[in-house]
Amino acid sequence: MRLGGGLGYKTPTVFSEEAETRQFQNVRPLNRSELTSERSYGANFDVNYSYSFTEKLSLTSNALFFYTQIQNPLNLVPVQNQFEFVQSDCFIDSKGIELNLKWGYEDFKLFTGYTFADVNRTSSNSTVEMPLVANHRLNNVLMYEKHGNFWLGLEAYYFSSQKLNDGETGQPYWIFGLMSEKRFTKMFSVFLNFENFTDTRQTAFDTIYRGSIDNPQFRDIYAPVDGFVINGGIKLNLL
Repeated sequence: MRLGGGLGYKTPTVFSEEAETRQFQNVRPLNRSELTSERSYGANFDVNYSYSFTEKLSLTSNALFFYTQIQNPLNLVPVQNQFEFVQSDCFIDSKGIELNLKWGYEDFKLFTGYTFADVNRTSSNSTVEMPLVANHRLNNVLMYEKHGNFWLGLEAYYFSSQKLNDGETGQPYWIFGLMSEKRFTKMFSVFLNFENFTDTRQTAFDTIYRGSIDNPQFRDIYAPVDGFVINGGIKLNLL
């Protein structure tokens, strides 16, 4: 068992994800006299457990519970056809659980993980769910490995529906991938990966903009947009 915690702070900066998605266009400079550092408080507790059912079958598990609170968060808000960072009297808290299991049987290994995250913004008069957060996530990887020879892996990731900044809700989706590597010598190996081979794309089951092409109103990107990707190469170990 393990118990941990921590404190942190972040000085105000325009270099954030919100400003970057707008390519920093029409984002006003920071008024540092009106802004203070963001501060965070967090704690976590996790339990590890391992058990061998037989000489060939084993299980390793980990359960993690976490809580984090961020005070004085920066918000990018529209002001007269521009955008400005402001701070309001609110805080953002994130709490949840993460469960990971690793099954082993001879040359096979199965990794399964589940994450539940509840992230909200709380002010003096309301509590709202933070956008672009999947409350439920699944991570699954099945591996077959001949040590020192080759390995092959199949992965599957699930993301539940997410609240979007326009008030709507995104669609849940799965992503599948296949990974492989063959070692010929201690110095030379070849790998080949098939990422998102089911071609999961937001443009296939939802929109990324509304309106016309001449005057688009862009929506949040919450799922892949590049589709099926194949990559491969060689690895040289000269040490």
